[in-house]
Amino acid sequence: MSATLRVDWRASVSLTGRVVKWLTVPMLFPLALALFYGRGLKAILPAIAIAFVVGWGLERLHSDPAAALGAREGFLMVALTWLLISVVGALPYIFEGSLTAYGATSTLRLPVNALFETMSGFTTTGSTVMGDISFETHSRALMMWRQETQWLGGMGIVVLAVAILPELSVGGAQLMDAEAPGPGIQKLTPRIAETARALWGMYIGLTVLEIVGLYGFHQLGMAPEMTLYNAVAHGFTTMPTGGFSPEARSIEAFTAVVQWFIIPFMVAAGTNFALFWHVWNRDFNVVWDDIEFKTYLGAIGVLTAITTGLLFTTPGFDMLTNALEPSLRHATFQIASIVTTTGYASMDFNNWGQHAKYVLLFAMFIGGSAGSTGGGIKIIRWVVILKTLRRELFTAVHPEAVRPVRLGSTVIDEDAIRGIYAFTLLYLVIFAFGTLVVLLVGVPGQELSAFEATSAVAATLGNVGPGVGIVGPMNSFLPFPRASKLLMVFFMWVGRLEIFPVLVLLTHAYWRS
Repeated sequence: MSATLRVDWRASVSLTGRVVKWLTVPMLFPLALALFYGRGLKAILPAIAIAFVVGWGLERLHSDPAAALGAREGFLMVALTWLLISVVGALPYIFEGSLTAYGATSTLRLPVNALFETMSGFTTTGSTVMGDISFETHSRALMMWRQETQWLGGMGIVVLAVAILPELSVGGAQLMDAEAPGPGIQKLTPRIAETARALWGMYIGLTVLEIVGLYGFHQLGMAPEMTLYNAVAHGFTTMPTGGFSPEARSIEAFTAVVQWFIIPFMVAAGTNFALFWHVWNRDFNVVWDDIEFKTYLGAIGVLTAITTGLLFTTPGFDMLTNALEPSLRHATFQIASIVTTTGYASMDFNNWGQHAKYVLLFAMFIGGSAGSTGGGIKIIRWVVILKTLRRELFTAVHPEAVRPVRLGSTVIDEDAIRGIYAFTLLYLVIFAFGTLVVLLVGVPGQELSAFEATSAVAATLGNVGPGVGIVGPMNSFLPFPRASKLLMVFFMWVGRLEIFPVLVLLTHAYWRS
């Protein structure tokens, strides 16, 4: 370590290189598809070679990085990992667009677009800059890589590294806390590596269950478009609450039974995965007593009821007005998709009435549960904030009272409450600043409304995916200028890591004191 720096940056970069080197293993799956379909090999193969060389080279910077791993090194390693895997993961997009004739018209051949797409993938945002989502423009191998980035990012690529790399078992708790969505990760087993393996085990199990179900509907003749490729692709993007689909019309391309089937998987993905662990171990009381889970289901239920009512009664949209089943289905699907930050679309909700779109915009700020794959502010923070506000009102009348904030039988530490307020305030400040900048920069040749700019920033900072208007579910972020796209790449990055692990790197105290 340097005599003046308090951070062993070489250890952080070395561990980051190790993750990048192992990123070549999941890249073998799209490589196999490229060989099978006879298209995409020139994009995937050189990307694998570069990723391995870059990762291997960075790994050489430190002989024993795990031994030097502290809290500061953990912050740097996690932030760098998500940034570097997005840069390396963009290479297949650039190569396919640049080296092959069929990809010459791909919008992803431009590095800024490729970086946007891959950051959106790994952070499970689901916003896209693809000008044309089709197998005519993009190979099936590349499209599967697009889906796979979301699956890798869902449960957390650092959590995966802790699960499979023995050398990270010692400092794994710090890394998982820095990466995990929500105020903190719940340790399920005595060893953190075992907890990481348990989380990934549940994640894989639910993904396989969904793939089998989707393809089963195809075999039964109930989902003609849900081929094995599509079943795997959507299994890869539902459980991480990602939302990328190889179909240009997203889930609208499939039958109603598929849309109903995907809804519970989106809800499960937005649930704290620790609850699945307790269910697996027959400890049902933990689930029953979990106030975050009950609030999460309640929020989805109330917003779904409101949206269903608006769709059912608002004239002007023949498919939904006075039609209960499609109104209920699309309302349930979209509310679940937005609250969990999955970002799928069962129809173009740009065509909904303004009030229904306001409900969706509000839903973007709720977020999934802590310990889930969902993004956003998170349900648990809103619960603590509301309980704290109620306490403040009570103590204003009874200043002598001592009234701790509780979640069930657990008293919430005052430092944790301050942290939740600080995060929420910082989130809203970044959101407001980002909206102003995006609105001022505008979109060339188009008029960008404040509502559209608001939804664009909310969609990227909250890792939601689509917004409304110009960034609606059947549109893309492609029209935005390069500066706005780079700003949104930053939003997706800090949004996935819950802001502090990135912003702390910009402070003098982190590096020097």
